[in-house]
Amino acid sequence: MNSLRLIPARSWFLVLSSALLQTYIFPIAGPVSPPRAAIGWFALVPFLAALLQPDRAGRPLRTLHDAVLGYLCGILWYLGNCYWIYQTMYLYGALPKPVAFAILILFALYLGLYHAGFAILLAVIRKSRFGIPGALFLAPFFWVAIELARTRITGFPWDLLGYSQIDNLLLTRFAPIAGVMAISFVLAAANAALAGYLLLKGAQRLWIPASAAILAIFLQAGSLLIRDHSLADAGQQAVMMQENLEVGAVGRNQRPLSTAEELSVFSRMTLNPGYSLTAPSTPGATLSLLPGMHPTILIWPEAPSQFESSDPSFRTAIANLVRTAQAPAIIGSLGVDLTSLSSRGYFLYDSASLFNSAGTYQGRYDKIHLVPWGEYVPFKQVFAFAQKLTAGVGDMDRGVQRSVFTADGHRYGIFVCYESIFGDEVRHFALNGAQVLVNISDDGWYGDTGAPWQHLNMTRMRAIENRRWLLLDTNTGITTAIDPQ
Repeated sequence: MNSLRLIPARSWFLVLSSALLQTYIFPIAGPVSPPRAAIGWFALVPFLAALLQPDRAGRPLRTLHDAVLGYLCGILWYLGNCYWIYQTMYLYGALPKPVAFAILILFALYLGLYHAGFAILLAVIRKSRFGIPGALFLAPFFWVAIELARTRITGFPWDLLGYSQIDNLLLTRFAPIAGVMAISFVLAAANAALAGYLLLKGAQRLWIPASAAILAIFLQAGSLLIRDHSLADAGQQAVMMQENLEVGAVGRNQRPLSTAEELSVFSRMTLNPGYSLTAPSTPGATLSLLPGMHPTILIWPEAPSQFESSDPSFRTAIANLVRTAQAPAIIGSLGVDLTSLSSRGYFLYDSASLFNSAGTYQGRYDKIHLVPWGEYVPFKQVFAFAQKLTAGVGDMDRGVQRSVFTADGHRYGIFVCYESIFGDEVRHFALNGAQVLVNISDDGWYGDTGAPWQHLNMTRMRAIENRRWLLLDTNTGITTAIDPQ
């Protein structure tokens, strides 16, 4: 611990500043304005400067020192960016507030290791013959490598750096080529070049950061001038039902609707947009869409309904709905397959059921990438004590196939909730022939936080990467249609 005294006070300040800037460029309680997004061009500069500047004795910081600084930055960033985990745990998971807070802290302590890993990589290059110039040159490569590790190892690529530029219409043109990480690379490279002003000497100290600043200004300002009118209006209409049921602590005080009531009320809401969930049901009332509305597809979100795809009453209700609307439907539901291969006697899936406009059940998509600690407990024998955390959602099984469904001449690629943050997985639907991407989600457990907006931006990136229209339907939060740009 005494060796940490060699870390200059300004390094601690720079790390804190960078953690705050890295948090500020993502949604906190609503959408991000262009000036806030522009901070992404220099949000990493204080972090890089803290890692690569000398210690109090004028020598390069030790690898341990860089690791500590990187770890602190990562912890602070995850606490700021994913603060909503605390609210999720105590409101939706019904855990005591101290336990919920402890989970948030442990979460940040775990994932903060990625920032520490980035810092260690820089320290190794800094001490090699390549020195600071080599470390700055390799910084964007290391940053993307760490983002890839977050995706592949931990399975939580939440708010990668490139997502901060979702509204930059010049920069997002890299996304169809190499995904969101291509944007992360450009941002990290610009940050590394700008950090050169603080760390390099001689002519490099001026022309490298000046070039980066010019590029950043061009890409940021130029994006405001782009207006792409190449999208043709195909005349397609989607009716997406957002029921706005109360969840969490408030929802537990409400009388839950029965399955029959949900089917009746949700059908009425779908056929009569604007219909209130609390409005009294009028016996014998005619169900009809608004005049002039001829929907191409009807969509219901992931949750919190407990519809089972194999339930005859569910299939009958949806068949009546689609025949009335004369449109196919994608309905969030549970898939149940009886089997002797499970100790429960069945497999349980988080699914989306598809019906054609004739009312025929065509099959379902079963969610493949489940939420750890929410939809299943990893390594159950080791973490048996944590199974109670999944009580609010269930112990789900994984799907095995990214099927593309065809209904009334249109091909849909459907994925569920959390799966929208995995660009390499969603891309398979487009490669398999999907014309439209559909993300049904349960955003109610995010509560009144910035998480729905974070989820929205990551889902928007999937539309851009795949050049597809994307329909996002949530039970609360933000339901919307997203164009390919």
